[in-house]
Amino acid sequence: QVQLVESGGGLVQPGGSLRLSCQASGIFFSINTVGWYRQAPGKQRELVARIIGNGRTDYADFVRGRLTISRDNAKNAAYLQMNSLEPEDTALYCCNLKTAIYSLDYWGKGTLVTVSS
Repeated sequence: QVQLVESGGGLVQPGGSLRLSCQASGIFFSINTVGWYRQAPGKQRELVARIIGNGRTDYADFVRGRLTISRDNAKNAAYLQMNSLEPEDTALYCCNLKTAIYSLDYWGKGTLVTVSS
């Protein structure tokens, strides 16, 4: 059974940093696409960043160099380093894994990030 478990969220002041982690189990990690999505209250879920099997990364325009996605295939884990956080970044951040074969989607339950003074 595939499981994705996020951690690292919390309350941070504007301008602060957080590092989110996504730990996967039950699946061979490295060949698949891993992404971070977020959903703010009253808004639709949106892509933040993703990294595909060959290491190529894609970022949403609003990232503006503040966030960096990475992965450690040996640990079956992905990360989202978030710097210069803004109140608009407040959201539930969820990890997604899309398989290279059959494009199956798996989701974690998310970790809440709150940016507030």
